[in-house]
Amino acid sequence: MSRDSGAQDPGAALARLVELVARLRAPDGCPWDREQTPASAAAYLLEEAYEAVEAIETGDPAETVGELGDLLFQVVFQAQLLAEAGQGGLNGIIDQVHAKMTRRHPHVFGEARARDAGEVRVRWSEIKKQERGAKQEGLLDSVPAGAPALLRAQRLGSRAAKVGFDWDGPAGVEDKIAEETAELAAAQGDQERLDELGDLLFAWVQWARHQGLGAEAALRAANRRFQERFRQMEAAAAAQGRSLEQMSPAEREELWQAAKSAGHGGVS
Repeated sequence: MSRDSGAQDPGAALARLVELVARLRAPDGCPWDREQTPASAAAYLLEEAYEAVEAIETGDPAETVGELGDLLFQVVFQAQLLAEAGQGGLNGIIDQVHAKMTRRHPHVFGEARARDAGEVRVRWSEIKKQERGAKQEGLLDSVPAGAPALLRAQRLGSRAAKVGFDWDGPAGVEDKIAEETAELAAAQGDQERLDELGDLLFAWVQWARHQGLGAEAALRAANRRFQERFRQMEAAAAAQGRSLEQMSPAEREELWQAAKSAGHGGVS
């Protein structure tokens, strides 16, 4: 990124993006963009969010900038669709989140004080509860149903723990994991096995929570390691003039162990 682009007024840059999206949606704009609806475009919003997280976790600044740009485009696109429907637009979105963040940070923008991050989290929850007012939501209702399953399981467990519905520590969760593992081994039929597998995965996520680990991030990292090592296996096989299908199980295992050693541990 050049120094000029870094010093650029972000408001002016955002205005140019808003104009670009409006042009795409204009009568003489892009036919594909014009046929999108909030529901159809939502899938791309989710996809770009995942790709932005992936770029951030891999630590590539250039990739992160690109993916955050793609995500921002989807936010502005949704704002344009709202504006066309007479339901506000980007200004309304910005004004609302600005007011919300100001409200929820009284230790920064008001007279309140916060000694540490834990106190900030407690106050944040209290303010959210006050904002909901008479909505009568259950404690778990605000955890997004569309969130990735591992992340949602961790958030559900964390919310339930706020009212004391939790294990005392990792050892208690480990007992639950052993119980669920036995139940999965004894399960009969596809549906029962599916249910028991879900219970076991949920228990492992709660173990991660008690250890201060992010289950979603851990599995994404494992997926990346597996994919990279499998690519190395394919390349090694190709260097021998063969494909993985043509190799014996023992030969494939040897390639896997070599790729694993090159990456220093991880998926077994």
